[in-house]
This record gives sequence, C-alpha cells and structure tokens, in this order.
Amino acid sequence: MKAIWNNKVIAESNDTIVIERNHYFPHESINKEFFKPSELHSVCPWKGTASYYTIEVDGKENKDAAWFYPEVSELAKGIKNYVAFWRGVTIED
Repeated sequence: MKAIWNNKVIAESNDTIVIERNHYFPHESINKEFFKPSELHSVCPWKGTASYYTIEVDGKENKDAAWFYPEVSELAKGIKNYVAFWRGVTIED
C-alpha cells in the first residue's frame, strides 16, 4: 500500500493494518523527511490518545494529516506506533 499526498509517496508498506476503514502503516515505512511533529492530540475511547504529524511536501503543508498512537489500550495493541492518514492523503494499492 502507498500513502500519497501532493504527488509524492509519503509511506509505503505491504504490512498495513486496516481499522475503521483506515490503513495504518508501520512507523518505519513513512518517509520521515515529509513529517513534522504536531502539538495536536485526540482521544479515542477504545484506542487511546493519538499524536499527529503535519505533512510537508514541496513547500505545501497538510496540517495534522497523519496520526498514530504511541501508547494504546489492550484492544489496540496491534497498531501501536502505526501511522494513519486523512485530509486528502490517498491510499493506493
């Protein structure tokens, strides 16, 4: 699977996990040059507290467009530190 934004592959992996129609990519599969830490956090009742990244490609910024769970509940242990996307990031096979 590939995560694409602004015509660049920002993550690629054959080992994504699909939860709630989102592909979660292993953290080591993201192209780190395009990711900047964000201050945003949100809480999912069953997964835990999410942290976010802002994606920057060729001078364009997609604020808080990627999220991950550095600490997870027991129910979500399979996606600890896996990264998912929204806000216009496309996922292709």
